[in-house]
Amino acid sequence: MSPRELYTERIKTLTDEICQLNRHNRLVVILELTAIALAIGCVVAYTMWGGILALVVAAMFVAAYVAIRWKDSHNSRLSEQKKSVRSVYQKELAYLNGDFSGFADGEQYVNPHHEFTLDLDIFGPQSLFNRINRTVTTGGSDFLAEELSETRVRSIDEIVKRRKAIRELSEREPLRTAFLAQSRGRQINTAAIMEALHEVQQLHISHLAAHQLTYISAIGSIIIFYGLLAGAVFGPLSGSFPMLWVLLQITAVYLLFGRTLKRVNQSISIILPRLGTYVSMIMQIVTSDLKSQEGRDIIGMLSADEQNALKSFRLLKGIINDLDQRNEVWVPISNALYLADYFIVRRFLLWQDRYMMHIEDWIDAVSHFDALVSMATFHYNEPDATDAELVDADEVVYEARGLYHPFLGQKAVRNDFSISDQHYYIITGANMAGKSTFLRSVGINYVLACCGMPVFADSLRVSLFSLFSSMRTTDDLAHGISYFNAELLRLQQLIEACRQNRHTLIILDEILKGTNSLDKLNGSRLFLQSVSTLPITGIIATHDLELSKMQQEHPDRFHNYCFEIQLSDEITYTYRLSEGVARNQNATYLLKNILKTALE
Repeated sequence: MSPRELYTERIKTLTDEICQLNRHNRLVVILELTAIALAIGCVVAYTMWGGILALVVAAMFVAAYVAIRWKDSHNSRLSEQKKSVRSVYQKELAYLNGDFSGFADGEQYVNPHHEFTLDLDIFGPQSLFNRINRTVTTGGSDFLAEELSETRVRSIDEIVKRRKAIRELSEREPLRTAFLAQSRGRQINTAAIMEALHEVQQLHISHLAAHQLTYISAIGSIIIFYGLLAGAVFGPLSGSFPMLWVLLQITAVYLLFGRTLKRVNQSISIILPRLGTYVSMIMQIVTSDLKSQEGRDIIGMLSADEQNALKSFRLLKGIINDLDQRNEVWVPISNALYLADYFIVRRFLLWQDRYMMHIEDWIDAVSHFDALVSMATFHYNEPDATDAELVDADEVVYEARGLYHPFLGQKAVRNDFSISDQHYYIITGANMAGKSTFLRSVGINYVLACCGMPVFADSLRVSLFSLFSSMRTTDDLAHGISYFNAELLRLQQLIEACRQNRHTLIILDEILKGTNSLDKLNGSRLFLQSVSTLPITGIIATHDLELSKMQQEHPDRFHNYCFEIQLSDEITYTYRLSEGVARNQNATYLLKNILKTALE
């Protein structure tokens, strides 16, 4: 079954199940009202005519009401769960239809100074991140963004390990969907949770409550209170004794722990709405029985006996729930009856000592899995993509067959292209002929290969090297940087980055666009001649046909390729890459048509 067929079928099935539950809910409401009305009727009958049978029947109707009410709550929760799952499938079906609005686009990660992310459309609306991202935590989003923007040269073993984890999760569609449905469409702010926990960690909380002596004293105090109470009720003691003891207990607990609990509650109250979701997500991860090494590492991090994440989060949830339920009326009563505030502080201190040091690692593990789910979903949604072949070579290797841009889908024209180490490929062609798209195809597929995700080509064989691009340089008037100056700064950044790496592939779209034609040509030639002495391999798109003459001067290093167009009554774009220099240009042709239409 294709992804589209699966999503469509699941949406239909879930919609039918939700409609059925809604019909049951309406029936349940009627039964609830009927049960409570009959119970009231039986009570009225008892008051009017007596008879124990009426009370028994009334009790039966009340029990029936409670059972029906429980069923109603169960159906409501089940309906909400099914709606969340259906929403996941609906978003995926929208993705297949070209609508990515249901997913965050990663605009916050856009960095004009990054080595390649801006030029390759890694972040922002309609970007690669926008297409891959399914994260339900901000930590997962950050993890995914770091993977897509990584500049460190990974090892083959690292990529293969990641690829196996992605492939395994891509085949576990129910697990992925259940994980994504946990968020109910609301992303968990990982940073806010970590900040709240760090605030608590920084609080100066006396460890008096965690001491064994205070625990024994608290138990003894409770026993004394109930002994005095029993003596006052059943014995000769005055009622003032237990009352005085209660006042002493309440005063001592308030003075010792009241302010501490207030500060703790203020710091971690933000966690409560999301803690249940974290517990559910961790439960799904640790019970997933993943076989890949990366999956097992995540599970091991969360489920180690001495630092069990699931147990920790459940305990913390219970503590926060108890804090949340404290109020001005109940606090004195609970402290009088069983020293509630003391035991809350004690449980929190014991939790903090045992688990706090591991919390950040656990949250990072959930974020890691969250990002893997996104990458695996992308893998599942793109069955026509394939895994790249990774080559262990101390040089730039890039051999593509049927390469195309992932954003173009089935309409893309595929091209073959091979790159040799420290060679330069000058690509000419008319406007809109496909030069820039091709350059981005080369770069974005390499990024996907390095992340362990499938690439969009019939085959792609690559070694591992650094990547740097310069395609979208912009001015910065706020800081007094002109377009030309910005280009120079970008090229300077390129050279500095390349000096720090053994091998780098550079992708350039028009060198020195911000100056006149002759200066641009001379500057471009000077730049390429200079960097050719460094361990750099390059692809350069240009409209300047004169630059293609570098092949004649250095035929062993420079190679010409082009995207040719066909001119007749109208322009035909083939988007086919071929060897040689482009002969036809379209700027004048298009401008003539515009002027002819505008002036007629």
